[in-house]
Amino acid sequence: MKSIKEIAMEHFPSDKMARCGGAHEICLHCAKCRVAEADETYNPDAGIASVIDATVLKAEANAADVEKLCEMANEYKTASVCINSYFIPLVKKLLYPVVKTCTVINFPLGAGHIEAVAQEADAVIKAGADEVDMVQNLAAIKSGNWDDALKTVQAVASLCLAQDVLLKVILETCYLSREELILSCLISKKAGAKYVKTSTGFGTAGAKAEDIALMRKAVGPKFGVKASGGIRTPQAAKEMLDSGASRIGASSVVTLL
Repeated sequence: MKSIKEIAMEHFPSDKMARCGGAHEICLHCAKCRVAEADETYNPDAGIASVIDATVLKAEANAADVEKLCEMANEYKTASVCINSYFIPLVKKLLYPVVKTCTVINFPLGAGHIEAVAQEADAVIKAGADEVDMVQNLAAIKSGNWDDALKTVQAVASLCLAQDVLLKVILETCYLSREELILSCLISKKAGAKYVKTSTGFGTAGAKAEDIALMRKAVGPKFGVKASGGIRTPQAAKEMLDSGASRIGASSVVTLL
């Protein structure tokens, strides 16, 4: 079984040592160096609401559902509200400034053409998204086309970095081998994203503590890790945070709180 460093050396060889604390150890020459940034870890003193992305992404969601979610997010001051991009204008009108507007792209299959994904990113940023959760190029990962996977994240990350939009990359862990999961984390970090995220909620399984722990080990403390998919109890949320998550994506927010 290859170590994280061995996988990094195989795909991104470098004789420069990393300073960001990731278990890859070698410098990935990331599009955005995070060394000077604060650690992206959960602060219990801030409360769990501060790291929850209150989410409604079901196909049958309507404006009333989104309005209700925004009301709850404002009350508890969640990190963000995550919705399909059609609802961005509505959410921007309803949310307090402290609660960010988050949307999804290349969702949920992760099989969009690179130009289509980049154009979608550009459109949602122009619409007012503060945070973008993109499904990585899962088709490229499963085909072994690592360069295409990297270029897809880079295309979105460059737009997000230019507009100070926070980018999270959904890896869809239920479909990945251990090595694919590690490489997906390294690709996301190198490309300039800020977070890796477990799941869309539409796959065969959601967040698992062991995946969160591996993702955290791979990316190090300066990078965010979001647990999403099937987190419906306070105990499940605590397990994810204890394993290294710094964000929780959930639709059952009041139950978690």
